[in-house]
Amino acid sequence: AAKFALFHIKFVAVSLDRHHRNKSSFLLLLFAVISQTPVLAQTPNDSTWCDFIVVQREVVITAQRRPLYNFALPLVTTVVSKETLQKRPPRTVPEALEGTAGVFLQKTNHGGGSPFLRGLTGQQTLLLVDGIRLNNATFRSGPNQYLNTIDPSWVERIEVLESSGAAEYGSDAIGGVVNVLTHSLSFSDTKVIKPELAYKWISGGMENSGQAALTASRQRWAVRAGAAYRDFGDLIAGKGLGKESPNGYSQWSGELKAMAQISRRLTLTAAYQDLQQKDVPIYHKVQLENFEYSRFNPQRRQMGYARLQAKADSKWLKSVDLTASRQYMLEVRESQKNNQPIQTTETDKTGTNGLQLTAFSAISRRWRMTTGAEWYSDAVRSSKTEFNESTAAVVSKRGLYPDHSTMQSLAVFNLHNLESGPILLVAGWRYNAFRLKVPNEVIGTSIVKPTALTGNIGASVLLSPEIRAFVNTATAFRAPNIDDLGTLGIVDFRYEQPNYQLQPEKSRSVEGGLKWEKSNISAYCSVYQLQLRDLIGRVRTSDTIQGYAVYQKENITDAWIRGWEAAVKYRFADKWTVSGHTTYTFGQNTTANEPLRRIPPFNGRAYVEYAPGTQLSVRGEMIFADAQRRLAKGDIDDNRIADDGTPGWQVVNLSAFYQFKRLSLSAEWHNILNQAYRTHGSGVDGMGRSVWLRVAYSGTVP
Repeated sequence: AAKFALFHIKFVAVSLDRHHRNKSSFLLLLFAVISQTPVLAQTPNDSTWCDFIVVQREVVITAQRRPLYNFALPLVTTVVSKETLQKRPPRTVPEALEGTAGVFLQKTNHGGGSPFLRGLTGQQTLLLVDGIRLNNATFRSGPNQYLNTIDPSWVERIEVLESSGAAEYGSDAIGGVVNVLTHSLSFSDTKVIKPELAYKWISGGMENSGQAALTASRQRWAVRAGAAYRDFGDLIAGKGLGKESPNGYSQWSGELKAMAQISRRLTLTAAYQDLQQKDVPIYHKVQLENFEYSRFNPQRRQMGYARLQAKADSKWLKSVDLTASRQYMLEVRESQKNNQPIQTTETDKTGTNGLQLTAFSAISRRWRMTTGAEWYSDAVRSSKTEFNESTAAVVSKRGLYPDHSTMQSLAVFNLHNLESGPILLVAGWRYNAFRLKVPNEVIGTSIVKPTALTGNIGASVLLSPEIRAFVNTATAFRAPNIDDLGTLGIVDFRYEQPNYQLQPEKSRSVEGGLKWEKSNISAYCSVYQLQLRDLIGRVRTSDTIQGYAVYQKENITDAWIRGWEAAVKYRFADKWTVSGHTTYTFGQNTTANEPLRRIPPFNGRAYVEYAPGTQLSVRGEMIFADAQRRLAKGDIDDNRIADDGTPGWQVVNLSAFYQFKRLSLSAEWHNILNQAYRTHGSGVDGMGRSVWLRVAYSGTVP
């Protein structure tokens, strides 16, 4: 223990000397290292500062848009680290979250994956990429596949924020926020070139993928370029289910990221991402809804952004970030019913421009403030064609959304972090205004202008050097988008008609708990409640179109969600780690006096890991979910869920990682017991017994 403390004292001292930190900060950090007390809840807006602070406490940035100690925050945050992604490389980004504390993953198809946070998903959880909104005007209600438009090879880290995020990031953060952070760049004193190569294989032809990247850096610039191709075969499910076809698809992606030191105070970062998926089947439609085929072909997402970071000397303005972004989402849905001559092609294109301005202030050593403004603008093009095989006739029709629909949002926000002795206070507010323009051939153009004011306040108290108690309350909202206001046509198992009178969904959350952290153990427990108002739900009408019941969305539901979450991680004998977490969620629709839709069952994960050093680790784990028998009427109507609910399941995996110089090998024996299972609400079963292998090379060219 003494050697550990001395190492960190020396590390902090060297770092402080290198970055010319003042004497009082050094003494404060020295005290923090020795006592294991997080004296500073804040970290300066400087990535090099964070690099050595994380040795003592894990740092997260999503919770308050600046680096903060996870332990000190009055919130529940979960991190999928760079080390985890390296040792256990996921098939897709959604699957990287599978088994993560507080996250439940639903998969409508093998090419999808939608995370549930606090019992909510889809439009009611906010997805970010490097802090930029992935949610757009056509995000569908319920589970969707959009998180899978991020390639795993781009990802360095994933941060999950639960029951909060509306004041920081705006609409949709009712259940929480998932922020996918791509590879960071750093400068080097001499020229450094780092090539990377990797190949991954899953038995049964379920995956063959390769990726390559090249990173180069000098004193004032750094750049990374990469490409990946993935071929996913049909999923082979557990005992008694076998191969499920069609499920396979192919995917290619490319990335480019660069950083330049323009001056001592000015840094520019620019990035571009491009991913395209071909022939992604929607399995349950083929199996359950009499389709000969139903697929996304293609699905493509492109994003580019430029971020200018400037440093200043005033306590009211320490630094400023300005980010301009452009995203483009293309979704083409192809389908044909069995024994029918009509081939349907629906095309939706959504272009999103974004502008973010964020200013960071350090008013005093104990009071930090973040102020900003955001603007996003979505433009939607939507069309539909029907080709008749018998007559060769082509008919153009209205698409799923009204063509030329637009959605704009403008927001200002202000966030505060105040420390007083053992107490850390966080508070913030945001005002958001929206303008949605939805053309209609019958009633003309409808313009909707919803607004929302949200806020949060929380406190954590240091009860001892190792234990913190916390409480947090927050309001959140979800503004109706183009998918809500203008959907017309077949969606999942129903036919939808538009409604232009919708209002924002609203929520209020309260959460409290304890965090415990010391050199070899970390744990937390949390209880929470979300009160939900004006939820947008589908109301079934008496009409039927094309054999589908007709629904219309309305603000019809008040509801609440309660639950608890607990996790512990303990390292012993220097080589062994045991960890486990559980999540319980209970939701009630008070308007209809029935269970809330799609509530995940009691679930969790437990594992034991042996790691004698950084070069070798072996891990055995069990991921489990209880049965979910509490069903809403909408769950019973959903053909992906059995009338008596979803059975419980347990999946046992064994994985290993070995690093030999510049080569690394990761392997997994997945679902050892060959359990046949399906996560609640999913349209496809889980993967059966299989072997996963990945070999990677990462080196430095002289």
